[in-house]
Amino acid sequence: MDLTVNLTSLGFEAGLSADERDLLSLRSRCASLTVAGCAHAVFAYKLLSLLRKKVNAENTHLCVGVVGAGLMGKQLATALLSASRLEPRHINISTRRPETLGEYSNMGVACYFDNIRLAKWADMLFLCVLPCQLAQVCTDIGCHLSSGCLVYCFTSAVPLNRLAVLLNHSSVIKPQYEFVACDDVSRIWLLHDQVTAALQDKEVICASDPLSMNGGLFLDQRWLSAVLYSLLNMCTAQKLGSGKTLRLLNGLFETNTFTYHSFVHSPSASDLNNPDDLFPWISLVGAQTRDTPLTDLVSRDKGLRDCISVMYYNIFSNLAER
Repeated sequence: MDLTVNLTSLGFEAGLSADERDLLSLRSRCASLTVAGCAHAVFAYKLLSLLRKKVNAENTHLCVGVVGAGLMGKQLATALLSASRLEPRHINISTRRPETLGEYSNMGVACYFDNIRLAKWADMLFLCVLPCQLAQVCTDIGCHLSSGCLVYCFTSAVPLNRLAVLLNHSSVIKPQYEFVACDDVSRIWLLHDQVTAALQDKEVICASDPLSMNGGLFLDQRWLSAVLYSLLNMCTAQKLGSGKTLRLLNGLFETNTFTYHSFVHSPSASDLNNPDDLFPWISLVGAQTRDTPLTDLVSRDKGLRDCISVMYYNIFSNLAER
């Protein structure tokens, strides 16, 4: 029982000056970035994980690495372990103070301070470090990333193209969020203290849907294109022909929308007759910095957007039902 309920004199805002009250919106903005950021990262991981099980029968799990164990790194690790049912042995965390991560070590998560070791091991690597640390981290890990490793970065202060140069890697996803006008930003994002609790709330999940976000936050839709292209690249890395790749992707989202032209627009695309031919490798940096056939498809095909949203809700509905 919370004895401070309805006692405004003991509330967070009680001791704030008028000038400080003007900054209260920053709390909800910070919360929205944390909750939505973790939700979208979990969604991206889950899609890759589901597809991995279909394309690689010998090695069905993804090795997930988290660099940095500050607020964002811890919240993300917790969300991945709870919402996506990621097994502790399949996630490693590299941080300067691994001794502070006893709660994760006790679960079976390997925690250490060795970014190079983590980069060599991970299939999907999340960068949750401060802007001042990012350049050094990229220098450490850049030449140790496998070509198929997907790097997912939360550090907003560094442009995507700069990040790709620092890493010398094109399989990079960096979500671009913008704040937009909203009548009551704080109500949704400040309902819960922890990300895992927020991800069990249907209202929060609805607000964080990457295709129809509300609550004062907007996500650049090219993020979704990059995630879908990363699925395509996974199939290409496994030497799957375009025909089988399209069947797998359509099956994943329970649709029949995807065709070769959904992903590639080039003179050679119209001449494709052999379903055994591979898709070209797609730069995820390019997919986020310019419009692509997939961007256009998602924007105009409501049926596809609905299928993707249903997949998003289903992933988190499992958490809400526990």
